[in-house]
Amino acid sequence: MGVPDAVRSILSRYRATGADLPFGDPTRAHGVDMEGYFWRFTDVGSGRVLIALIGVNRSPRGPWATIGVATSPGDGVPARLVTHALDGAWADPDAVGARSDDAFVGDDRRLRVDVPGAHLDLVISEPWRWPHRAFGGSSVFQTVPGLNQYWHPWLLGGTASGSVEVDGDRWQLTGAQVYGEKNWGRGGFPESWWWGQAQGFADADACVAFAGGEVYAGPLRTEVTGLVVRLPGGRVVRLGNPGTSPVRARVADDTWTLRGRGGGWFIEVGAHAPLEQAHVLPVPLPAEHRNTPGALEHLSGELAVTVRRHGSLVWQGSSRLAGLEHGGLARTEAELARRGGEPSPRP
Repeated sequence: MGVPDAVRSILSRYRATGADLPFGDPTRAHGVDMEGYFWRFTDVGSGRVLIALIGVNRSPRGPWATIGVATSPGDGVPARLVTHALDGAWADPDAVGARSDDAFVGDDRRLRVDVPGAHLDLVISEPWRWPHRAFGGSSVFQTVPGLNQYWHPWLLGGTASGSVEVDGDRWQLTGAQVYGEKNWGRGGFPESWWWGQAQGFADADACVAFAGGEVYAGPLRTEVTGLVVRLPGGRVVRLGNPGTSPVRARVADDTWTLRGRGGGWFIEVGAHAPLEQAHVLPVPLPAEHRNTPGALEHLSGELAVTVRRHGSLVWQGSSRLAGLEHGGLARTEAELARRGGEPSPRP
């Protein structure tokens, strides 16, 4: 027996607020003002990192896209950053995927970018997706309608190969580690947030991701940090429910420190990256149909993680290829002013 039309309509309106029921699929498009898709490729062999992102945004003028591609430095080549705001964008309502005409097309198997200054053609194989659980990266908050921001790290491993050209820098990815996430909300990004992701550990299948900031919907307002670790062997531990597995985060200009516990687990993360080496990434102002500098992101910071269960050490790892971000319009504008308006890292 199928789902009655009335129930289907109610569920559709509920998802259009940004929320998902337990055991739902957060990767499907919700139809909110901003749906962001982000891929990160860690090429351990070359010691380089590549990121690609698309924000599918809505404004009174119609759908439009925030597009960004960036690389870390390597082999004497400086870091690169290419960004665009393009008319026309679409997010897949049935699966993970987004596009802006032929300029940017990405899903769980392939990523193609063809914009002035950036050309990517990458194939993702052996994707290791978020395990089927009641909740995604936003935990129980995914069921709350109308939050300003939701987060879900849907791809915690896999390999990617293909061609890369960013601002004249050409290289070939071969068996790079891959990570993917989605974030979405009714009005764009929070006033302030922090984020990190790392692969490139000695244990090739390990992955760490975290995201935090102030979430709110009407009178509900609280600060939350989600912390996810894929352990060697494949087990995924997720902390960050304020009631049962709280994560405390202390973030400064160049340091990120997180401690979380719950269900017998204790996870500690410490990370560092020099402020002057951060890319300045755009964030969308959906209703205004434009991007603005909004996030300071490092592509090759240092991160160390320790995981214990009931006091016993389960895993320790470190990476020099960690992504680390501190977001917020005021913070980013201040850093741009300090740099004299430079849009990317100083040499």
